[in-house]
Amino acid sequence: MLTKTLQLIFGSAAGRQVTLSMADPRDNLTEAEVRAVMQLILDKNIFTSCGGDLVTIAGARIVTRDVTDIIAA
Repeated sequence: MLTKTLQLIFGSAAGRQVTLSMADPRDNLTEAEVRAVMQLILDKNIFTSCGGDLVTIAGARIVTRDVTDIIAA
């Protein structure tokens, strides 16, 4: 089974990186769409972390994992 996760990486007020992960991102996401959503998160101050508010866009990536069950539950 192949799984994909979209990871949005932000810088916090304390200088730490904070990653927000979302399962099953759409296949045809563009950089512009992801950047716009990340900027909206910053502008609206939607999330905070133990390092304070999210203040910068540090990056975004799609992580793909291939999981093979040996024994199915």
